[in-house]
Amino acid sequence: MGPSLIAALVVVAVAGFALIRTVRIVPQATAGIVERLGRYHRTLLPGLNLVVPFIDRIKGTIDLREQVVSFPPQPVITSDNLVVSIDTVIYFQVVDPRAATYEIANFLIGVEQLTVTTLRNVVGGMDLERTLTSREEINTELRGVLDDATGRWGIRVNRVELKAIDPPASIQDSMEKQMRADRDKRAAVLAAEGQKQAAILTAEGQKQAVVLKARGDAEAAVLKAQAEAEAKAMRAKGEADAIAMVFRAIHEGKPDQQLLAYQYLQMLPKIAQGGANKLWIVPSEMGRALEGLGGLFANAAGTAGDTTGGDGIPGVPEPRSPGAAGIDRADLPGRDLPGKDTPAAG
Repeated sequence: MGPSLIAALVVVAVAGFALIRTVRIVPQATAGIVERLGRYHRTLLPGLNLVVPFIDRIKGTIDLREQVVSFPPQPVITSDNLVVSIDTVIYFQVVDPRAATYEIANFLIGVEQLTVTTLRNVVGGMDLERTLTSREEINTELRGVLDDATGRWGIRVNRVELKAIDPPASIQDSMEKQMRADRDKRAAVLAAEGQKQAAILTAEGQKQAVVLKARGDAEAAVLKAQAEAEAKAMRAKGEADAIAMVFRAIHEGKPDQQLLAYQYLQMLPKIAQGGANKLWIVPSEMGRALEGLGGLFANAAGTAGDTTGGDGIPGVPEPRSPGAAGIDRADLPGRDLPGKDTPAAG
């Protein structure tokens, strides 16, 4: 192999190597920092890029995507001198590759240490109870401080989250006891309120039941009284109509004194009927009625002769002349009649 061929091969190799060093491909969401003769020259964008071989050097590539970094638990002292362990998560993104490369040696370590110190400053001004209940406040304050401090590094802090806040074991046990006691208290209060409401509702129900029953009894009594009054009124009206009809019939028939006396005499056995009748009174008008009846019998005897009984009416005994002694007891079969206006025991 001649010297010319060797020289040609060397030239081709150098040209190929130079071509390889000239063409650089940068992935998407990545930026490359180019230094020319040891100084910052430019930033390579994603895609195909050309550099000057042996003069330009790519210092490195930086991920431009949002990154999530979880830091180990950090002990923090609260304002009431209690040590709590806090885990933090930082969401950040490189927005200036040049600043992230030349303004700080390692921005991840810088963000971590800045988060720890800022967290201690924020939590140090709070007591334990406020620390446990003010996560959103701590997150907002941390994000504001970190975003302001990392801005000159070309980093933007998008979000800060506290994963866990762990108080000491003794404090946690006391808090659990306090929470248990508070829950037992609320349970007892709720149970007492439930029993109170149940008793109130039961009493109201009984009261309403008594009121409704009394109202129902009153309405029933009123309706019963109204029904009885209406029944009595209807009976009285019926009796009045019956009496009026009898009175009208009697007056229309124009009865004489003898007929009325005879009817009066027929009603006497009905008055004496009944086992409970122990005492009854013969009215004083009985004598005048029997006198009229005696006149009737005398007239009937005169016209009929001896074909009838002694009183002129078949089956009727001859009446005696009424007087102060009243009616003879033998004149009414099965009944003993007292004297005129004289009560007698049955």
